[in-house]
Formats: sequence, C-alpha cells, structure tokens
Amino acid sequence: MTAFSWTLDARDGNARAGTFTTPHGKLSTPVFAPVGTQATVKSLTPAQVEELGAQMVLANTYHLFLRPGEELVAGLGGLHNFMRWNKPILTDSGGFQVFSLTQTRKIDEDGVSFKSHIDGSIKRLSPETSIQVQEKLGADIIMAFDECAVPTDYDYSRLAMRRTHAWARRCLEAKTRGDQALFGIVQGGVFSDLRAESAREISAMGFPGHAIGGLSVGESKADMYRTIAEVNSILPEDKPRYLMGVGTPEDLIEGVRRGVDIFDCVLPTRLARHNSAMTMRGRLNLMNASFARDERPIDSGCGCYTCQQFSRAYLRHLVNAKEMLAATLLSIHNLYTLVHLAETMRAAILESNFEQFARVTLAQLQSKE
Repeated sequence: MTAFSWTLDARDGNARAGTFTTPHGKLSTPVFAPVGTQATVKSLTPAQVEELGAQMVLANTYHLFLRPGEELVAGLGGLHNFMRWNKPILTDSGGFQVFSLTQTRKIDEDGVSFKSHIDGSIKRLSPETSIQVQEKLGADIIMAFDECAVPTDYDYSRLAMRRTHAWARRCLEAKTRGDQALFGIVQGGVFSDLRAESAREISAMGFPGHAIGGLSVGESKADMYRTIAEVNSILPEDKPRYLMGVGTPEDLIEGVRRGVDIFDCVLPTRLARHNSAMTMRGRLNLMNASFARDERPIDSGCGCYTCQQFSRAYLRHLVNAKEMLAATLLSIHNLYTLVHLAETMRAAILESNFEQFARVTLAQLQSKE
C-alpha cells in the first residue's frame, strides 16, 4: 500500500476540496501551511502552531543544509523528531533560495555553486544532492530541484524551464525513499506557451503532486492569476496542486478559485515582526497612535488566542516597548487568519457555495476597516 493517496472530496467550479494522506496524517485541502524556515515557525512553539489549527509546516532545505546540516538532523531522528512536529512537513528543494543569491551563485547544467551566507564557503547543490538532503531531513513532501527565473524575461524563462525539466527527471531517478512524496514544479514565467509546455512536461513524469513555482516574485496580479488558471487547466485532476510562496487572503481566494489546493508563505510571520496584523478587511499597523486606547481585539470575529485575550491597545504597547511577545501574538493571529480562511473555503466548497463566499469576502477585503 502506498504511503500517499489523494481524494477529491468535492468541486465547486474550479475550486476543489480534497484529502491528501501522508505518513504523518491527512491534509484537508484547501490548506495553508506556515513556513518554518530553520525548523521553527518564527516566534512560536510547535504547540502554538498546532493550537492555531495548522495541519502542516514547511522547512527550508537551503538553510538546513547550511546549518545544522542534514546529517545532524538525520542522526537526531529527522525533522519530525528534531523540531517536535508530528504532523506533515514539506521541504522545498533549496532552488529558490539559491537562485535569489544573484551575486554569489553560478549555474550550470549539472547544478549550482554558491557562497554560503553564513561563513562565505563555497557550496554546491544539484538535483541529486537536493534529494539526498531532503531524504535525510525526512519530510513527508519534498520538492524537485528547479530554477526560478525572472518571470518577465522570455528567453531566460525558457532556458530555466528546460533546465527545470531536466533536473526534475534527475530528481526522480535520485529518489530512494518510498515514504516521501516528490512534487514536480512547473516553471515558465508569465508566458502562456512556456507554462503550457512546462505543465504538460511535468505532468507526464508521473509525480504524485505538482507545484506552480516562479510566481509572486514581481509580476502583476493579473499575470499571476492568469498563469495559475492556465497551468491548472492542464495539470491532472487526480493529484494535489501547490502554489508556492503565496500568502495574502486575496491570493488564497483567487488561487482556490483557479484550482489550487496547497499554499505556503512567510508573509504572516514577517508582517507580525513588522507590527502588522492581517484582517479580512486589510492590514492594521499596530504602531498607529489611534490604537493607543483601543479596547477592541484586532478582529472581533476572529477566534484566535490573541483576539480572544488582548486589545489593540495592549498590542500597540508591546510593539512600542519592543517586547518579543508582540511578534508571538501577531504571528498567532496572522497565521490563524490564513489557516482559518482555508478551512472556511473548504467548507464553502463542500456546501457548493464557494463562488458566493469568494465574491463577498473579496469585496470585504477591498472595503478596508
């Protein structure tokens, strides 16, 4: 019996509700996964992440490869034991982080050499080493090594896409563990012909799931939404679809509207560390003087621990006093907002009410507070 299975539970238009079974539990989709770059969701304990409703977390192959190293993590029982998270974990391939090092990396057909941001030493990642590292980290879902190009450069997007395809095949050949699901990644910038070619090529390789990479990196919202729709019209219906690195409420709704199942993003915790709260009527800057005596929670309709216990006035005090608790409480709220949004969208799909929910919620987001 395979360690993984995908069930499409319901559809409403292009929106999908599904169940993806992994060795560490089931994912009920649509799902938003918090990012734990260095085997930790910043400012939160694993218990807090679980209490706010997260079904899965991400860890970063590039960062863990550099520190503390995959051998150490493997020797301590893999990521689940190391970080004390007994639900599904996804690791990225390291590709996006490596390719963001534009001044210190060198790409060739075999892989990428780059300078460590920690100690300046020269490191090397290839499709084979990325898979080896991810197998030792031990996540449930692992990603093929890909190249993320500037989305508006056609010639380079085509080159990076074809390299991504060659590397995807090598990742499949390098994979040895049966208890990890390897997802292929569709690239091609914002160009319809390249994205269609990539979606067909990656789909034909037989991955148990597929990701859409190279978006939310500077292109327009219109281009991003069009690209998602075009790719998902080609990707198989019977496998999960993961939109990488996208994390605003609007983008989650528009992504689900176009057939996305899985999302992740650093944005909720990053905003929290910069004193901002996500709400379903836009963002609040908790440094704003207008909140100094505001007894209301961030969002009166929110069920998170922060909103159930604390006022905007108290949060503003923590922010101005530069207390660590500010980032914790705002991270709890921001992550809960997206995790709960995904749960609400799933319920709307199961009730055949998604499009009405999407229209009302998007209008509410545009209205602001």
